[in-house]
Amino acid sequence: MKAILHEVAQERQAEIIELEVMPDHVHLLVEVDPQFGIHRLVRLMKGRSSHHLHQEFSWLKKRLTTLWTNSYFVSSVGGAPLAVIKQYIENQKNV
Repeated sequence: MKAILHEVAQERQAEIIELEVMPDHVHLLVEVDPQFGIHRLVRLMKGRSSHHLHQEFSWLKKRLTTLWTNSYFVSSVGGAPLAVIKQYIENQKNV
């Protein structure tokens, strides 16, 4: 999953600053060109990861017809210290 998300980000000149893959969701701190739009990046990441994971793990198609929902949460970090946000995302694996 991580490799797929990094691949999409690199292709779209976005920078993944922090990433944590959880069993049922993903925490992602990413910098993306506002002209491209976070909505496009999220759509591409979900689409590519769903396609690749369904191909690699055929049993997923039987258990989950879709890997992702249409929903997602996005928030601008504004002037917040990135170190605090990175630490929050990294700590999610311990929750």
